[in-house]
Order: sequence, then structure tokens, then C-alpha cells
Amino acid sequence: MILALVEQRDGAFPADALEVLDVVRDLAHRCGVPGGAVSVGGAGMLARELGARGLDQLHLLRHELLDEDSPQYRAEALAQLVADLSPEAVLAPSDPRSSEVLAEVAARAGLPLATACTAVTPGEPWTVTRERAGGILLEDAELYAPVRLCTLARGAVAGGGVGNGAAGSGGADVTVRTFVPTLDETAPRATLVERRPRAAGVGLASAPVVVSGGRGVGSAEGYRMLEELAELLGGAVGCSRVATNNGWRPHRDQVGLTGTRITPALYVACGISGATQHWVGCMGSKAILAINTDPEAPMVARSTWAVIGDLHEVLPAVIDELHRRSDAAARPGA
Repeated sequence: MILALVEQRDGAFPADALEVLDVVRDLAHRCGVPGGAVSVGGAGMLARELGARGLDQLHLLRHELLDEDSPQYRAEALAQLVADLSPEAVLAPSDPRSSEVLAEVAARAGLPLATACTAVTPGEPWTVTRERAGGILLEDAELYAPVRLCTLARGAVAGGGVGNGAAGSGGADVTVRTFVPTLDETAPRATLVERRPRAAGVGLASAPVVVSGGRGVGSAEGYRMLEELAELLGGAVGCSRVATNNGWRPHRDQVGLTGTRITPALYVACGISGATQHWVGCMGSKAILAINTDPEAPMVARSTWAVIGDLHEVLPAVIDELHRRSDAAARPGA
């Protein structure tokens, strides 16, 4: 059996969690074992996702203490489930929450943990390719363990890495099993103190288009152009570290090693030199358009397309053209 650790965020299962389900399906097919998922909530929604992907098992962790949303309790519950089922592997997204839970499971069970994997290959032993140094380096490693614990780098499936095995048949009947762990209410743990709602609009990590600005934007007011362009393209606004350091944008908008790692279909980098720290955050983009006055800037060299010019002249022209095309398409008979 191979399991995916899947957790809801804001009442839904995010794209990176669904990617893990696809990987589990493929690995289970290659190993000739059942595939499924383990979760704390969302039984109905998750069961439908599993069935559509050809997975047939869902293990729900149930205990009143799990309502505290404590990673320590969730890790203890998962560790007990792993001890009970002895699965071939447990995989999870490489997000901070899932990584923390699997790290605690590894510590409790005395197992190794392979993080940020871009490729997972079953065999004797299993082999993994994983990102190191924030994605600058790739490491090939052999994984020796009775239960393999792995987190998967975002976009690994789309990139043809871990998720390039057999396609799911879909329409599987899903068996839902409930597992009630034994938890100690006096155990030290972190608890959720406050939950703040996410800002309205498209999230940076899941946006199909990200329009990002760096030092070349010049000021907080300069981001109004980027916000307008992002709205026209149905995307989100990001920034480089210098923008957050200067107080132009909040840290939640930062793209990079110490910010958010993104995988949009299009990344528009405006006035960003493309230092390594920033490149790590955006290198998963399918296409990059760089707008910069310096033709030698690293972002220009790495981009799919580049416009050498002042962003304060280029962006208004792009925005005007998008408005013109939108107005033309809206005219009767267009």
C-alpha cells in the first residue's frame, strides 16, 4: 500500500496535494499494490478525488484532539496508522505543514525522510531525486527503509518527474476506513491561536500568471501598474526581496527562496535582476517574460522572452494594448 498525506486548506484540497495523489496512483500501479490517502477531514470531497484518479482507499484520522490543528497530534496519529498498516510509502506535498508532520512521523518511527523530491522510483532500493540548497542543486539518493517517507516538490508531476507513470482508470470504488489514534492530552504541542483570512484575489502560489516587480519598480506606488496588468491577465502580483525590504510590498508577495515558490504558466519579471535567491522561487515557471533595462541581467538571460526597456514605458503600452483588444472583442460583431 502507498498513501498520500492530504490536508485541506481553506476548505479545499490544493493543487500540490492533488499532484501527490497522481504520483501515489502511478507508484502503486508500478509496485502492484493498493493506493490511497490519509487525511483528517474532507471525506466526501477527497473520496471523489480518489475515485476519479483510480485510487480506492481512504483512511480518516479521527480524534477530538485533532481538532486543535496541532502538527504534533497529527504526526502522532499518522505514526500510529503507519505502524498499524505498514505501507510501502507515505508521500506528501513539500509545503511547510506537511513537511513538519512527516518529519515528526520520521522521528517517532525512526525512519528517514526524503524531502522536496522531483523524482521517485520504486525498486531495491527506492531511488529519489530531490532539490537541495533551495532548488539550486539536485541530489540523487537511495532510500533504504521499511516505510519510505517523501515530500514532493510542487510542480513535479507537470514537470514529468515523479508523476509520469501509468494513467489512472478513474471511477474506482473508494473504501473509507476510520482510524482512532491514542493521543495524550497532556503532551507538549503547538496549538492554533489565530486564523487570519487570506486576502481576496488569486493566490500567489496557484496563480496561472504572476506579474512581479523588483528594484526597477522604484516605489510602492509603482506597483499599481503591475496590479492592473495582473488583473487583466487573471493573475497575482509578486515581488523580489528588495521590494519587501523597502516596505513596498508585504512579505506574502515575495517570490524566492525565503518567500513563495511559484509555478505559473507565465511569469512577468519587471525590473528584477534575477539573483539566485529570487530565481529559486520562479524557476518552475513554464514561461518567463523579463522586462529590464539591463540586457546582461541574469533574469534576461534565463527568460523565455525579454524586452529591453524601461518598465514604466513598457507596461503602460502593454496595458493599453490589452484594453484595446478587450474593447474590440466586446464590440457587436467582433
